[in-house]
Amino acid sequence: MLSTNSQILKFSNSQIWIMLKYVLLCALIIVFVGPFFWLVSIALRGSGNIYSLRLIPEKPTLMNFVDTWRKFELWRPFLNSVIVAVASLTLNVFLASLAAYPLARLKFPGRDLIFFLLLSTMMIPFQLCMIPLFLICLSLGLANNLAGIILPASVGAFGIYLIKQYYHTIPGDLEEAARIDGAGEFAIWWRIMFPLTKPALATLAIFIFVGNWSSFLWPLIVIDREDLYTLPVAIAKLSGAFIDKTQYLAAGSVIAISPVIILFLFMQRYFIRGISLGAVKG
Repeated sequence: MLSTNSQILKFSNSQIWIMLKYVLLCALIIVFVGPFFWLVSIALRGSGNIYSLRLIPEKPTLMNFVDTWRKFELWRPFLNSVIVAVASLTLNVFLASLAAYPLARLKFPGRDLIFFLLLSTMMIPFQLCMIPLFLICLSLGLANNLAGIILPASVGAFGIYLIKQYYHTIPGDLEEAARIDGAGEFAIWWRIMFPLTKPALATLAIFIFVGNWSSFLWPLIVIDREDLYTLPVAIAKLSGAFIDKTQYLAAGSVIAISPVIILFLFMQRYFIRGISLGAVKG
């Protein structure tokens, strides 16, 4: 009888813990996803009180998205953001992987010192580098040019560190076999190591895409032409142009957020695997 009661008590306690976990997860969903649904709700409202507490609008409409896209010519900054984000992503994936390979797999004098110096740059805030970086862009003719946004973000210490950590999880027998077959170091990296780091590259791609897509301060500083504005800068200008049209601001924000969500949904499998495996060895 006592054993039966203890089993029932144990079972009920486990159920309580499961219920508490689900309640906590639901609360986190509301906190993190709720604002986005509220933003979409405002963007779909055509008329009436846009600040009402109804999550589903009475008369939802997509005209706010159409008007924002046409009246403010949002397609132009959208295209600029795509160019900047894709170019920065491509350069980061290629250069970070190329730089991480010798730091992880080759032995040469000063390797650890070089890696330490690279990591130390992550402690320097970007705001401290903006003025000298802007002067360099001016001297090279990169101001008011999309290259002035892309090239300073073409590679970073975080990407090198992430790929280097993932390289440590790859068996060294693959490299030895390739060297026996006569392959050079670049061929080993390009044909063997680079394809094997897809999870880490996908993780880095998401970070780089999100960072460059949502970057506001540096594009605002280095670009002074409206036809070269990126999407975050254009959305900031949109708040001044349509100060009485909150629906337009919400629609523009949804347009700006959507590519990031779509990218993560397509690459979340590689993202989770890259985060878990990239931290196995130091």
